[in-house]
Amino acid sequence: MPVSLPEQITAGTTLDLNLTLTAYPAPTWVLTVLLRGPSSQDLAATPSGNSHRLSFDATTTATWSAGRYWFSVRVSDGVNVFEVDAGELTVKPDLAAVADGADLRSHARKTLEAIEAVIEKRATRDQERYRINNRELYRTPLADLLALRDRYRREVRNEERARRGESLLGRNVLVRFPNRA
Repeated sequence: MPVSLPEQITAGTTLDLNLTLTAYPAPTWVLTVLLRGPSSQDLAATPSGNSHRLSFDATTTATWSAGRYWFSVRVSDGVNVFEVDAGELTVKPDLAAVADGADLRSHARKTLEAIEAVIEKRATRDQERYRINNRELYRTPLADLLALRDRYRREVRNEERARRGESLLGRNVLVRFPNRA
């Protein structure tokens, strides 16, 4: 019986979910969400009729550290404890609390720009290996840099498509099911 927790939560914003578990109705069952990652959070739901309500204001979520978390959704009747869902979610940083000059680009974007900067500087240097006073310096071959650049371009393109909600396959797949009478 999976529970619908969001894949992402933004720190500093209100989290308000109403979860209905027909096999574990409130108030007989108490629902708790355990988050483990950069920090630990134990989120207790309050009964709302037969549903469980997870409601946390922006001040509370602002204290949550950004990063990747594992979660466990559990219900208890005081004697029995059952895990009804588990998985991963991301807590995104609260932009209101991000310091000036913070680099919020993704790893793929930062790496792509670094590789492109190295390629640009290499245009004036064609040596792959130097030896000066018994010290050696090796450079990454240009072919390897170009292959890495292509890989990270694809990764950045996929991130941008995912952010826009587009298919990561690069095209829409249309399916039609036949009517069966």
